[in-house]
Amino acid sequence: MLFLVVSTPRPERASDVASQRQSFWPWIKRHQDSGVCRQIYPRVGRGAVAILDVASNEDLHRILNDWTDIIPAHFDTYPLVDVAATSKLLAEQAGKAT
Repeated sequence: MLFLVVSTPRPERASDVASQRQSFWPWIKRHQDSGVCRQIYPRVGRGAVAILDVASNEDLHRILNDWTDIIPAHFDTYPLVDVAATSKLLAEQAGKAT
């Protein structure tokens, strides 16, 4: 299951959470190495945008809870559809329309 996750950290002084923020990158690297985190980009200012590929909602829940233990944040999550699955669905829909 693919999800776009947009994190918005709590509005604390950046210098107050600098050491916590440094520990985030080694933590997310483990998820990148396992293939769960397909991509991640820091946002301008603070926060990040990630594409996560998880097996279940429970796995996503666990990752986001671990994330907030490192950097307390609000998350906007958007379920995504794989490009191949979208292409297949569109082909099926086009076949029904004719």
